[in-house]
Amino acid sequence: MTGEKFDFDEIIDRRGTSSEKWDRYEDRDIIPLWVADMDFRSPPAVIDALHERVSHGVFGYTAPPEGLAQAVMESLRDEFGWEVRQEWITWLPGLVTGLNVSCRAVGAPEDDVITFTPVYPPFMSAPPLSGRNVIKVALRCDEGRWVPDMEALERAVTPRTTLLLLCSPHNPVGRVWSAEELTALAEFAQRRDMVICSDEIHAGLVLEQGVRHIPIATLSEEISRRTITLCAPSKTYNVPGLGCSFAVISDDTLRRSFRKAMGRIVPHVNLLGYTAAEAAYRHGEQWRQELLAYLRGNRDLVAQEVAKMPGLTVTRVEATYLSWIDLRETGIEDPVRFFEEAGVGLSGGVDFGLPGYVRLNFGCRRQLLAEALRRMRVALEARSGK
Repeated sequence: MTGEKFDFDEIIDRRGTSSEKWDRYEDRDIIPLWVADMDFRSPPAVIDALHERVSHGVFGYTAPPEGLAQAVMESLRDEFGWEVRQEWITWLPGLVTGLNVSCRAVGAPEDDVITFTPVYPPFMSAPPLSGRNVIKVALRCDEGRWVPDMEALERAVTPRTTLLLLCSPHNPVGRVWSAEELTALAEFAQRRDMVICSDEIHAGLVLEQGVRHIPIATLSEEISRRTITLCAPSKTYNVPGLGCSFAVISDDTLRRSFRKAMGRIVPHVNLLGYTAAEAAYRHGEQWRQELLAYLRGNRDLVAQEVAKMPGLTVTRVEATYLSWIDLRETGIEDPVRFFEEAGVGLSGGVDFGLPGYVRLNFGCRRQLLAEALRRMRVALEARSGK
């Protein structure tokens, strides 16, 4: 596929396909920029591999393909310099499953699990669903840059805090945590004898030039032994509906606890998920690089247009295809409803633990994004009397 150009401006009608993203607003003129999947076709190599697998015609119980594990290990090595052994990998039908299993695998009922907010909602729901208590520590926004508040983290931790749930890169604030920030978090966990569960599902979507994602498990052998890293091809290659994720756990005891917590309640990955994942990791790199270039343009368009909107500010997105927009100055009580009435569907900050914000998914064709941003600006200007 050398030299191939992928068309991210192609119009693909997702209405009527049982798309969670699009069918929410069925028969309504609302552009959906909420749930985190993209409107682009997956890499051609993924589509071709799925066609080939489907043409076989037999869809029985399927073990993880040997080639997939090798593809994952090669990808982690090439992208992050991370040497992973095959036995460290545990396959999962979804990353949210991994968050919930991690909460059950570490500590005991009524223990505390700590996480930073705002954050992807399952970080806050997984602990109580697992019989644990959730402790929320607010990220701090310093001069337009979200950072971990280490002093607040130290104040919030308890003797029964056994697990740190880390989102890296972070959804929704779009940060790629620096080596210094990750080291501080790792030292905190080590000092408190805590396990780290690091959701790194957006690791392949670093947009900021010159910035690299660092898997926290790669900081040292000691940190690796106390880390559960959750990964998936789903965000990077736009295959979330195929349900294939994995955990990387180097410590034998922690890995056994994780697999025991899975028990017989976690279903196997479906065979098409395995197929798509292997094709993505083996043959999707050129597509990914062109995607990143396109998403950078979309990110910059959002920043440019939001700057024109009265009462709105947005921090720079270093990774993901998600913008985290502050509209507290507008005084709008229900921003989701306000923008839906303007013809744009966004995610409300309250779901992420921080009212007064919205999350905008810019993983769509640019012309559609520009129209959504125009609708937002017109509605805000009308409200402010401009």
